[in-house]
Amino acid sequence: MFTVRLAKRECKDEEKIERFLQEAQTGFLGLTDGIVPYVVPLNYVWMKERGAFYFHGAEEGRKMELMAQKKEACLTLSESFGTIPNPIPAKTDTAYMSVMAFGEMELVPDLAEATEAMQALLDKYVPGYYQSPLAASHVERYRSSIGSRTFIFKLVVRERTAKENAQRQS
Repeated sequence: MFTVRLAKRECKDEEKIERFLQEAQTGFLGLTDGIVPYVVPLNYVWMKERGAFYFHGAEEGRKMELMAQKKEACLTLSESFGTIPNPIPAKTDTAYMSVMAFGEMELVPDLAEATEAMQALLDKYVPGYYQSPLAASHVERYRSSIGSRTFIFKLVVRERTAKENAQRQS
């Protein structure tokens, strides 16, 4: 299991962590081919009841190639809340919260689960924009502007760490 080196910054408040997982905007998905790391920023949605983060992306490309080679991945979420100045330069700091989640990547072949994940992504990033729920047929048939199919994939979380500096700039 991974641990937070600076123990006083470890966050164990599950309510705070859950709120952060729901509200943070960008996740950084780390994959590797065993030699070269690859980190890609993504929109995501956390589905606590499934213990997984969900994403969508093109059916082809480096991300998909790496996921096919190695299922292990890491997702990092981080939000900065501002600089905390101090008269002593070495004590200037940043208020932040971050979560690192480790687990295995999986494609989501089940259309109902994929549609639920896409609806959750829409609800998070464009709340109230669409008048009716997303149809499964749309998820099944959707193609990007360059013609590639959109896949839904997830990181099934095996372990997670959370860290924060809750001090905020006044």
